[in-house]
Amino acid sequence: MVKFDIILASASPRRKTILSQIGLEFITLPSNTLEDFSINLPPEAFCEHWAREKTKDVAKNHPNTFIIGADTIVVLDGKILGKPKDRDHSVFMLKSLSGKTHEVLTGVSFFHLESGTDITFNESTLVSFDTLKDKDIDSYIDTYKPFDKAGSYGIQDGFSIHINKITGCFYNVMGLPISKFHKNFQLLKKEINN
Repeated sequence: MVKFDIILASASPRRKTILSQIGLEFITLPSNTLEDFSINLPPEAFCEHWAREKTKDVAKNHPNTFIIGADTIVVLDGKILGKPKDRDHSVFMLKSLSGKTHEVLTGVSFFHLESGTDITFNESTLVSFDTLKDKDIDSYIDTYKPFDKAGSYGIQDGFSIHINKITGCFYNVMGLPISKFHKNFQLLKKEINN
């Protein structure tokens, strides 16, 4: 059985927690890739593209290590929302999402330069917000400072009280669709060990 070292190419503490809870052994080495939101790709292709770019960036210096990358975006009315640039942008995002249903997409990439492994997929979850009052938005931002989160909120933190419905994978909204990840990872391990 092939034993390979694994790197998670992400600084996200949430992804680290999700992978740790299924017993995966890995080290974390964030990619230096900066997302360019001006590239003209549909949302599914956009999150897959940047997940793969992150893995490729880390793989350059670790060709014999299995790299996992991910990219999470929020999509509202066909428009991609990334992480807020500042407090005003955070307020704008949450006001835009208030009382509506949006899509959360996470692209996941498996990359191993030496063996030629290059697999990318995505998962979609629908999230519905209650109508938010200005004081709810201000209080949330001041308390949780969600500037490192796509769409400017965390489903797992105090914002949870404003979410009235999710359709799909909860962990996908946190940043990694763990069920789909695990299925693909097991298939890949089987393939590598054949």
